[in-house]
Amino acid sequence: MKYLFSVVFILSGIGHLVMPSVYLPMMPDYIPASVLLIYLSGVAEFVGGIGLLIPRLRRAAACGLIALLFAFLPVHLHMAQNASDFDLAREVLYARLPLQVVFIWLIHRCFVRRSGGRAETLEH
Repeated sequence: MKYLFSVVFILSGIGHLVMPSVYLPMMPDYIPASVLLIYLSGVAEFVGGIGLLIPRLRRAAACGLIALLFAFLPVHLHMAQNASDFDLAREVLYARLPLQVVFIWLIHRCFVRRSGGRAETLEH
């Protein structure tokens, strides 16, 4: 799991840094400094993905990524509410919201939850 999540976050982070214009239309108008936030979220995803690979940093990285995924919820909701602005069906965009919660749960389960005083990491 750690490798899968690491790769997903590292690649997503690179995407935010290399192609911020792709993410700009997703940002709600009420969020200030959208371009800066796209870059910052890219850095956070990239660093968090690397952190999942480092045992000493794994739990902190997972907590940071969970916070980031919560922060993305308004963007996903904005996209679902404005589905006609995007090339995906409204149902798909709304389905991303509970899927985001599943990702949060999985990251918590795999990297944060304590068991016997140690952070648990599933090695699947």
